[in-house]
Amino acid sequence: MKSVDQLSVKIFADGADLAGMKALYRQPFVKGFTTNPTLMRTAGVSDYRLFARQVVEAIPDRPISFEVFADEFTEMERQARDIASWGPNVYVKIPVTNTHRESSAALIRRLSGSGVKVNVTAMLSLGQVRDVAAAVAGGAPSYVSVFAGRVADAGHDPVPLMAAAVEMLRVAPHAELIWASPRELLNIFQADAIGCHIITVTLDILKKLSLVGRDLEDCSLDTVKMFYDDAAQSGFVL
Repeated sequence: MKSVDQLSVKIFADGADLAGMKALYRQPFVKGFTTNPTLMRTAGVSDYRLFARQVVEAIPDRPISFEVFADEFTEMERQARDIASWGPNVYVKIPVTNTHRESSAALIRRLSGSGVKVNVTAMLSLGQVRDVAAAVAGGAPSYVSVFAGRVADAGHDPVPLMAAAVEMLRVAPHAELIWASPRELLNIFQADAIGCHIITVTLDILKKLSLVGRDLEDCSLDTVKMFYDDAAQSGFVL
């Protein structure tokens, strides 16, 4: 098994806790950062612009993605151009559709073609990847975020889908595929094996990196000890 520093896939930290993001910025294996309105709400962010400005000031030289939150494309575009002005390392997350299932492809093409670095998000199907690849081809550097974890949650194997997405993006050499919403540490190695460019990883998963390469029988013994200790501390009797 490869160590983390041998991986080709880039690890981006996914979250909205400013202190945690600053700490991860000190880790050289973390190559970028992403966030979204749900993560920001969970973290208690109340002022979007202030939070984003603080993040960009703290992390000036690695890619950071911030998401629009409008549902109408005209307002999405206004927000996108505003967000893009916050720093040269900022990517603007655009959902693949609005809440009415109307495609964002035209907006994505317009933004990318005018130099805005987009991160197209909430994608789950290869049809969406095909349309977005065409929209960003020839445009600014971009990310294409496929939510592989949600694909798995729906009962589909994400690995062949993500491998096919890698091939689809060859028409857009400035675009990179993101394996988004991973569910376990293994997904990092799966993403690396198929040539996926980036994987977004939450802090909970990143904490498990120290387990990589451990002897499985040692892990087994740790599990036995955990069960034993918890039973003893609970005072169970039969």
